[in-house]
Amino acid sequence: MATSFKPISLSASTNRFNHNNRPVPYGFKTPTIRCHSTTSLKTLKITSEPQPVFDSLTSFAPAPATVANLGPGFDFLGCAVDGAGDYVTLSVDHNVKPGDIQISSINGSSKLSRNALLNCAGIAAMSVMEMLGGQISSGLGSSAASAAAAATSVNELFGGKLDVSDLVLAGLVSEEKVSGYHADNIAPAIMGGFVLIQNYNPLSIMRLPFPSEKDLFFVLVRVLPTEITLKEHIWNSTQAGALVAGILQGDLEALGLALSSDMIVEPNRAQLIPGMAGVKKVAIEAGAFGCTISGAGPTA
Repeated sequence: MATSFKPISLSASTNRFNHNNRPVPYGFKTPTIRCHSTTSLKTLKITSEPQPVFDSLTSFAPAPATVANLGPGFDFLGCAVDGAGDYVTLSVDHNVKPGDIQISSINGSSKLSRNALLNCAGIAAMSVMEMLGGQISSGLGSSAASAAAAATSVNELFGGKLDVSDLVLAGLVSEEKVSGYHADNIAPAIMGGFVLIQNYNPLSIMRLPFPSEKDLFFVLVRVLPTEITLKEHIWNSTQAGALVAGILQGDLEALGLALSSDMIVEPNRAQLIPGMAGVKKVAIEAGAFGCTISGAGPTA
């Protein structure tokens, strides 16, 4: 059955939604998901192309924007961000060739491709369709939020047959085409809250419950060292452990201290951000629990 969908970009000021406390997706049973390969976990015998349960569906909550590379948690810690994300509207279109996905329109940006093979939401949607038994190929993509919205919405359109691990894998198909096989954006976009990437082979992801009601704010250069000392490695490893402990315990002071203690990535990136040291000093003096450079660099 052919489908047509419409990604809708949200600004940071519209429709705030608490992603730390969002319901976990269909099929999520434990704080840890493990995927034994980079392909679908489903072993259902597909005898025909899947049939949608609904004629149309709009994602009930925006798939959130995310921040990864959290201080010493470089490449293995990420979290969902309230107040920004993507909606996707899906509908069954009998004029579209069976097995194909067509992007009818995109709101919020004129630069995004409507070619499903070149659009992150399209790639994730096609990956989910493949898992469900549709014969579809893949291509190039860009946004974890769009990928998460598309993957989750397509799954629900067909009755929610895939679990959260499958949806993360579908999103990874899109992420891999953009910046490598990294789950620290797509996993929190689908699961919400904080996530820790424990392993990639096999893929193992832990959701970290954050009990505090305090807000964490991220405000709006990629420079990485090629070599580090043993002392720096040991220090960052201990601070990463302290960061995870702070999240699990809801200890904002411990979380902020660990977040601010990166000795590897932040010192290199800070050189390209004029006034970063002063901003960090003022933020701490004003009562911030911590301050660091995260994401790919533009987020502090």
